[in-house]
Amino acid sequence: MPVDKTLTRRRLLTGGTTIALGGAAIFAASWYNIGAQAGEDGTLSTPDAHAAAVSGAVTLVDIRRPDEWALTGVGEGAVPINMLDRDFIEQVSAQVGGDHSKPVALICARGVRSRKMSVRLQQAGFTNIIDVPEGMLGSGAGAGWIKRGLPVVAYN
Repeated sequence: MPVDKTLTRRRLLTGGTTIALGGAAIFAASWYNIGAQAGEDGTLSTPDAHAAAVSGAVTLVDIRRPDEWALTGVGEGAVPINMLDRDFIEQVSAQVGGDHSKPVALICARGVRSRKMSVRLQQAGFTNIIDVPEGMLGSGAGAGWIKRGLPVVAYN
C-alpha cells in the first residue's frame, strides 16, 4: 500500500508547529518573567525601589544596555551600569564604596537579567542584593517602572 507523502509531511509539520508553539510559550514565560512576585524575600516593587533609591536607602543599578537606556530613560535614582561591561562588578562595588554589605537593588527590562545578575553579585561577595522583578517594562511581578508612571531621566 503506497504512503501518501503529502499527508505525512503535513502531519510532520503540524507536529513541528505544536512543538514550536510549546517552545515559544516557554520562551515567552521566561522573557516576560511571568512567575515573578514582587515583595518576596530579596525583592522590591518598582515604587518601593524608586522610593528607596531616591532616599539613599539602596543603590539602585539599572543593568540594561545603553540602547535600552536611550529608548526608555533610566529610572530616577538609578545608576546605569551595563551588565555586559567587563568591569561590571567593580563598577557596582565603586557605587557602594567597596562595602559589599550595603543594599544594592538591580533592575532590568523584565526582571530576568536582574535575577541572574543578583546571583553573580552574591558569588562576588555582595551580601545584600535586592531584585526588582517588575523591571522597567513590566513582568508577572507587576506593571513595571514605565507603566506605573515613575520618573525617568533621559540617557544620552
